[in-house]
Amino acid sequence: MKQVMMAALVVTTLVVLSITSAHAGWNPYKSETAANQNIQDHEVAQAIANFKNSDPSMKAFFEKAYGFAVFPTVGKGGLGIGGAYGKGKVYSKGVLNGTSSLMQLTVGFQLGGQVYSEIIFFEDKRALDLFKYGNFEFGAQVSAVAATTGASANTDYSNGVAIFTIAKGGLMFEASVGGQKFSFEPLN
Repeated sequence: MKQVMMAALVVTTLVVLSITSAHAGWNPYKSETAANQNIQDHEVAQAIANFKNSDPSMKAFFEKAYGFAVFPTVGKGGLGIGGAYGKGKVYSKGVLNGTSSLMQLTVGFQLGGQVYSEIIFFEDKRALDLFKYGNFEFGAQVSAVAATTGASANTDYSNGVAIFTIAKGGLMFEASVGGQKFSFEPLN
């Protein structure tokens, strides 16, 4: 009897070990890291990883977009009149094109401060060229989508761009109107 129980324990252990080891090499929910983004700038790579981890379906935007601008850290604050500022990098087809800065001025009820990341996807060359060759701005009617699970699956381009944000910290009470203005500096 003891030998039968011992044999059953050995067989059960071998089955459990084989199942565990068969699945240990692949995890469909594996978190993205900055290291696997193929981006030299660590802060930008970490922001991209954070967006992909917040909404795994956002990978489709990265794969299909003509280009994107990543602003890893945007600081925003206000008390009646508010503003935001951040610096970022612009890429097309996986190649760094230059740097950009984001400025925002808002007016209305607002109190507090927050830090967030923002990414702008460009659907095609025309949309990216508009961003690169002019003083590009988004008016109050253009809104960013908070990057949460599934958000990008229900988001499409508007006038050739799709915008996502992800909060990094802070607290902001806001009912204001404003727009974002961008500048672009090409690589030398």
